Amino acid sequence: MPTAIAVTSADLVLPPTDQQTPTAATLQAPEAQSLDLAIGDMNLLLEQHGHVVAVYPAGIGAAHERRLHAIRSVLESDRIALLRTDLPPLGVAVLVRQLRQLSVCDFSPGVVASAARLLAHYIHAGALLNSVARLDRVPVSLKTHAKSWVPGSQFAVLAGPSPQLVRVSPSAEPPTGPPFTTQLMVAKGQLTSEWVQQTLAPAWGVQAVQECALPSGSPRWWGTGKLVEFASFLPDISVIYQLVSSVRRENCHWCGMELIGDRCAFCSSPLAPPENRKHSLGVLSHGAPAPPAT
Repeated sequence: MPTAIAVTSADLVLPPTDQQTPTAATLQAPEAQSLDLAIGDMNLLLEQHGHVVAVYPAGIGAAHERRLHAIRSVLESDRIALLRTDLPPLGVAVLVRQLRQLSVCDFSPGVVASAARLLAHYIHAGALLNSVARLDRVPVSLKTHAKSWVPGSQFAVLAGPSPQLVRVSPSAEPPTGPPFTTQLMVAKGQLTSEWVQQTLAPAWGVQAVQECALPSGSPRWWGTGKLVEFASFLPDISVIYQLVSSVRRENCHWCGMELIGDRCAFCSSPLAPPENRKHSLGVLSHGAPAPPAT
């Protein structure tokens, strides 16, 4: 069975790209499910899949995050990876779908889990906002805060891979996009605008634009419900597979799980010093290598 991918909200599970892409399990918040039932559900996932990779945005409630760690602690399981990401909710949903695609490839659970940090570098996640007055996850200058109060103002904000903020106007250039071929996922909130589809998408040269429902956590993450959230992503699983395959694999010196990058996704142990490693063949890269040409 493939490694199970889990999320903290059902709206972070995008439609599959093909019939082979599995769905993701939902790890309910404390107010929606008792701890006993949550532990039982996680135990069932482990029995069915062997390993669970749970991805959740940094903006979830503190009680929900504590619940995840409590379940892992009660089960005393080193087969549960808890991956906290700073991507906004739609970016998380895109990342989760890519991990779902990887879970049915010939990668070990450790590689699937540690691939999350690598793939996040290739997701350009942002939003069109009517106000940045309550935005605290991307740097905003006092001057921009003041402009936010001008009626009709709109701002294009990129949260990752590097923060950008642009006040939208006919003469303004959109935020710098990915230097490689992508598709664009768009989720509309309470803001009525076609700027993302009509201006941003052509400027970024995306192959296609897909639409989905706005994740429930997006208004809280962006500080307003008047937004259009977007995320560009590598759509081709063969490119994603080649990208992950290009990074040399190591074995965690603590738990023994296979990993790519500089930290084990299951036990959080950093990669052993070079003199203590048993090197394998491949390309050493702890950063973000360029995606393979398509």
